[in-house]
Amino acid sequence: MTSPASLRLNKDQDRRLLAGHCWIYSNEVDTQATPLKGFEPGQAVQILSHGGHPLGHGYVNPHSLICARLVTHDPRRPLGPALWEQRIGQALALREQLYDQPFYRLVFGESDGLPGLVVDRYGDLLVVQLTTAGMERARPEILAALETVVGPTSILLRNDTSVRELEGLPLANEVVLGDLPVDIEVPEQGNRFLVSPLTGQKTGWFYDQAENRDRLARFCQPRRALDVCSYIGAWGLRAAHLGAEEVVCVDSSATALERVGENAERNGLLDRITGVQGDAFEVLRLLKEQGERFDLVMLDPPAFIKRRKDEREGLQAYQRLNRLGLEVLEPGGLLVTSSCSFHLGRDEFLRAIQQGARRANMGLQLLEFGGQGPDHPIHPAIPETAYLKTCFLRAVPGF
Repeated sequence: MTSPASLRLNKDQDRRLLAGHCWIYSNEVDTQATPLKGFEPGQAVQILSHGGHPLGHGYVNPHSLICARLVTHDPRRPLGPALWEQRIGQALALREQLYDQPFYRLVFGESDGLPGLVVDRYGDLLVVQLTTAGMERARPEILAALETVVGPTSILLRNDTSVRELEGLPLANEVVLGDLPVDIEVPEQGNRFLVSPLTGQKTGWFYDQAENRDRLARFCQPRRALDVCSYIGAWGLRAAHLGAEEVVCVDSSATALERVGENAERNGLLDRITGVQGDAFEVLRLLKEQGERFDLVMLDPPAFIKRRKDEREGLQAYQRLNRLGLEVLEPGGLLVTSSCSFHLGRDEFLRAIQQGARRANMGLQLLEFGGQGPDHPIHPAIPETAYLKTCFLRAVPGF
């Protein structure tokens, strides 16, 4: 086997890698010794300290700000089929220990030692996202390893995420194994949801919030609930399942709301569900003007802070959304509010919620703070992997 090319770092730029992180930025590379323009996108490399000490193996993309990712700290284990099979096997073993049904995120990128690879499992179907040039280059080996270790009947590549554009990769979806069903049924705590892996958001479903949705039963038995940014109704139908007599689901997508209705009917809850299409902020303002009130308000928006430079505007959006949500929440009611912006820390998120509460003239009690489920494990050295924040708060007037 031919030895991989070497990528040498500048002096003292190995500290983060030695601490367990795996990202290398272009300004950390000794471009005199190893010019970035000499590498092909996705090329496997051995990563060296400034002094020439082997730090492990990874891959490089000279056209990306994160120009390299370390995959293994073992200098004796280059990238290849054996490594992919081992890592996927480790990921599968964890999920099989945690879940009694094969519905979960199977591979969560850096946290499973496979940076640039995301795999969601829907029974015998795997939905795969290759988000970096390195994983795209290793695509045949990755797919072969998934077939060997997991044995799916179908594999769908959902390579339509905008992250690929940052890596200079094309956007496309492709069925690479078997036949793709139009819809898949996902079971969750007594409910059944139809999801569309090919056309739905992300890979069709949001497994990361599953355990937070389970927490609803502990904190309330709602009479009237509001699910904002509902997508296909995961939160709203859970509230109805817990006994809510009326649930209003708000989403900007007519297609998503149509699926909310289908899922409600599938679970015998159609008479309790109402869909409202529109912008979340505008619908909340209208509900306030109409004097509508709910004893459970759930806010699960898309990321408002996708880049560092979006932080100020994004914080204002979180503050405004939570203020509007609290303005239609009954005193003593429960606010469940989330952020999936990994650039936004827990404390900053709580501060934005509190600022929104003060503007709504409402006090808050934080009852519980949730994160992503264990099928989205957090890498202790990579804070970017701890992205999901879900707060359960009681509204208390006069605080």
